[in-house]
Amino acid sequence: MSQGGSYIWIYILLAIVAANLPWLSDRLFFVVRSAKGKSGWFRLLEWGVLYFVVGAIGLGLERRMTGEIYHQDWVFYAVTISLFLVFALPGFIYRYDLRRQLRARRRSDVGQSSV
Repeated sequence: MSQGGSYIWIYILLAIVAANLPWLSDRLFFVVRSAKGKSGWFRLLEWGVLYFVVGAIGLGLERRMTGEIYHQDWVFYAVTISLFLVFALPGFIYRYDLRRQLRARRRSDVGQSSV
C-alpha cells in the first residue's frame, strides 16, 4: 500500500472516531466536566464542530498529497455530511438505546442471581 493510501485509511478511521465522540463523552467539548451532563442539542453542536475539524484535516491532507485544494460543489459537502452522519450512528445508538437496555438487563440479571 502506498503512503497516500495509508493516509486515507487513517483519515477515515479518524472521521469514524470523531463522529462518535460526542455521544460517548459526557464532558463539554471533551474538556469541561458538566454537573448535569450534556443535552442532545449540545452533542449535536459538538458533532457539527467535529465535522468541520475533520474537514479541515482533510483539506490539509489534500493540499499535502496533491499540492493544491480542488474546488468542490455543494454536492460534495452534502455527501460528506451524510457520511459523517452515518459514521456517528453507532455512538448515537449506544447513547440513546443500547446503553439503557444493557443497564436494564444488568439489573434483571443481578436481581435473578440473588434469588
